[in-house]
Amino acid sequence: MRSGGCPAGSGRALRLDPFALPVRFAASDAVADERVREIELHRTRVVVRRRLAGMRMALNLPVSAFAGVALRLVAGDVAVVLAHKDPGLALPLFLSAEADEATAQWRSWGAVLGLPLLVEDEDGWHEPFTRLGALRIGRLRPRRRRRSALKRRRATMPLRRARGQLTAATPVHRGEREIIARN
Repeated sequence: MRSGGCPAGSGRALRLDPFALPVRFAASDAVADERVREIELHRTRVVVRRRLAGMRMALNLPVSAFAGVALRLVAGDVAVVLAHKDPGLALPLFLSAEADEATAQWRSWGAVLGLPLLVEDEDGWHEPFTRLGALRIGRLRPRRRRRSALKRRRATMPLRRARGQLTAATPVHRGEREIIARN
């Protein structure tokens, strides 16, 4: 199978690029006839093709039907999976022995597909970060300017300026054709 011109998986590790969608690849399927299924992944939909008892079938699912992008430990490796309520529809996206690389891919896939980030444990899938709707809630972080290497290059005056306020004395020009004077 091909994914945008490069092989979808190289050797043992599965490496799909989240920024090169649509992508088409093959994944193992324990239930399918040939133990393989073809997956076509777009930003808005997923098409899963496989043979089951000699019958060809194609599932066309919206990406919103998936629970999220999950991080899973698989035999010493870290896998990034497109998680679904039905475990048979969970799709592998990335597999590597490097945890840092898998975490970066996990965040990238979540941002590209617009799905929540999930982690798998004994109880199932759960979100590692608290959210309010689509907004992720966390503790406040210090401003980057204070400890940045570029601190001396940036002007600090805009940080001290007060914000302008609209008052009753502020002139408002309504009903005029042009505000800018022309010669």
